[in-house]
Amino acid sequence: MKIIETEIQGLFVIEPDVYCDSRGYFFESFNKRRFEEQTGISVDFVQDNESRSTYGIVRGLHFQKQFPQTKLVRAIRGAVYDVAVDLRPGSATYGKWHGELLTEENGHQFLIPRGFAHGFLVLTDIAEFC
Repeated sequence: MKIIETEIQGLFVIEPDVYCDSRGYFFESFNKRRFEEQTGISVDFVQDNESRSTYGIVRGLHFQKQFPQTKLVRAIRGAVYDVAVDLRPGSATYGKWHGELLTEENGHQFLIPRGFAHGFLVLTDIAEFC
């Protein structure tokens, strides 16, 4: 898997290695050890969510003040434009944002650390997002 840090420190795009054959496909969506080795960041995911939305729907911008969460998101069907905004007090990139096209075809994931708001716009008739 390829892990790419964006221009905002701590905000990553993950491009998994996808293995396709006549049966379909397989990919490792997350590997804690590999992620920590490549980024130096330790995460413990404690919740998994999924949504289904239709074209033009905007979900977000979501963030948690009291119990902030790191999120790993991707489109498993369709396409979304996902945006993360840095709301970390004292951050050199406070108020800056980064957007990523997440599609079922590209398989990209977006790792959004604590202290960021995030939301997405649905670009296809239907999108399933987790």
